[in-house]
Amino acid sequence: MEISLRNQIAIVTGASSGIGTGIAKSLASAGATVIVNHSSERSTDDAKAVVKEITDAGGKGITYQCDVSKEDQVVKMFQDVVAEFGTVDILVNNAGIQKDAKFTEMTLDQWNAVIGVNLTGQFLCAREAIKEFLRRGIDPSRSVACGKIIHISSVHEVIPWAGHANYAASKGAIRMLMQTLAQEYGADKIRVNSICPGAIQTPINTNAWSTQEAMNSLLTLIPYNRIGQPQDIGNLAVFLASDASDYITGASIFIDGGMTTFESFSTGG
Repeated sequence: MEISLRNQIAIVTGASSGIGTGIAKSLASAGATVIVNHSSERSTDDAKAVVKEITDAGGKGITYQCDVSKEDQVVKMFQDVVAEFGTVDILVNNAGIQKDAKFTEMTLDQWNAVIGVNLTGQFLCAREAIKEFLRRGIDPSRSVACGKIIHISSVHEVIPWAGHANYAASKGAIRMLMQTLAQEYGADKIRVNSICPGAIQTPINTNAWSTQEAMNSLLTLIPYNRIGQPQDIGNLAVFLASDASDYITGASIFIDGGMTTFESFSTGG
């Protein structure tokens, strides 16, 4: 089965590194024009490098700086993308941060920073995407769906995570946001799903895999006995953005090597 996203415009938030980069490259390889969103001047060079990889491989993409936790910046990003490309077909809500702390030592700033990017950012981007989908309507030359939103959640929408209460809370809330949007806009043929990664080898979790001892410890949690790669998430994102998945909406799809089967109970717990 050949999957094509030709003529479609995709915004991928937090795409200058890690999972976001893997998704952006995969969408571009399937034919989409990809807006590689990044949050600050510090990540400009990384975002440009991602776009260079995309264009060197024959794909299309641009960079766009926008802090997704800021309403005015998100509104402007969507306005600018629509002005340049005509519309938006696909939103991948990927931008996310961690500010880890023991719960009794977690500051309000740490809590608000994570909720602001991980949850409020997904709300703001989804809201603007849906407005654009409804304005455009269904264009069969692009897709049988009116629009596609993919939320990047985590196995921690169902697995509690001590020392990461803000992060886990944000991911649990993403599940309800995603399902509510899928319910509210299903009749408009807007599909909304979540990808829930497990351990993926990216800079955000270097401590979990950077030494052989750390990697061995991590693999005790993963029945499939390997750490995931950004391309694993990218492959799934391409499928969910395509018409091949047209009857899938309101779903949290776990891509975790079996982590949510709780490997520690494989010998009886």
